[in-house]
Amino acid sequence: MKKNKVEDWLKKKRDFRESLSPTDLFEGISNNSRTALSASITLVESQNTDHRKAANELLQMCLSRSGKSIRIGITGVPGVGKSTFIESFGKVLVQQGKKVAVLAVDPSSSVSHGSILGDKTRMNELSAMDEVFIRPSPAGDTLGGVAQKTRESIILCEAAGFDVILIETVGVGQSETVVKSMVDFFLLLMLSGAGDELQGIKKGIMEMADALVITKTDGDNVRKANQAAQEYRNALHLFPPNANNWIPQVFTCSAYDNTNIDKVFRVVTEFEAKVKENGHFDLTRKTQDKKWLKETLKELILNDFFASEVHTQALKELEKEVVDGKLTSFQAAEKLFKQYKDDGGV
Repeated sequence: MKKNKVEDWLKKKRDFRESLSPTDLFEGISNNSRTALSASITLVESQNTDHRKAANELLQMCLSRSGKSIRIGITGVPGVGKSTFIESFGKVLVQQGKKVAVLAVDPSSSVSHGSILGDKTRMNELSAMDEVFIRPSPAGDTLGGVAQKTRESIILCEAAGFDVILIETVGVGQSETVVKSMVDFFLLLMLSGAGDELQGIKKGIMEMADALVITKTDGDNVRKANQAAQEYRNALHLFPPNANNWIPQVFTCSAYDNTNIDKVFRVVTEFEAKVKENGHFDLTRKTQDKKWLKETLKELILNDFFASEVHTQALKELEKEVVDGKLTSFQAAEKLFKQYKDDGGV
């Protein structure tokens, strides 16, 4: 199927998820249709049962075409300049002949559950490039600000032929292990001059980083950034060596004057070559696959529980007993689980 034909089909459809079969979407993805890729990601993000069946069929088709990219997680505290950095970094990747997909996760409001989804407006030049696909997604309730279906979206982007997948997270620090568990390279962006450098970040996040980059190293901030970088280097020496024998890199950069942005690409390339040579690249991905099997199983069980009106009603009643001090949270949970098992849920 030709790309133009797929695009024409999609433009005529009001609801891509319902009107196009997984086969149609797969052919569109295979023919570089960005519209088909967007519609496919919308499909995998849907919680509708029929949509999930179609999404699973589509993902199975895409599986043989996936796995050939380098997956890079990019995180950092709010205000560190993640979107600005990604725009500069993305342009460097395109200059190196790469096709780049950016899965940018926007924070969801805990009150309205809405998201701004404004990453394309913050990456004007990058989003206009033919070699780049940017998809903002709401973080939802997932810890670490990673959209629940990001891992499935990675498979779709790889099937569409993207060489580099960048995952921008909210950077709230709740559970950055979620990011680490779906990428090959974990990049931590930091600011200098924001208080005590080593107290401003959790040790656990630093231990996960494959590279730590001090951003906004320009103007009057150069001296402070270089000092911060040295403090982080000293701190990292105290950590135990990584199992993959990679020594995390620490350096400064500036997206404003494009300083050291190309160095990030060189470091990622060096990392990829090293871990592929010693076998840890494939080992890590297999470990991640097993983890996500378990995570998906948990999700399916939870969805099954909350799909039952009987169980949700029992939950409301037990919540009241917990609030009234008649039961502990643990006792209530055990009662709910027993009811779920007795009803054939597990």
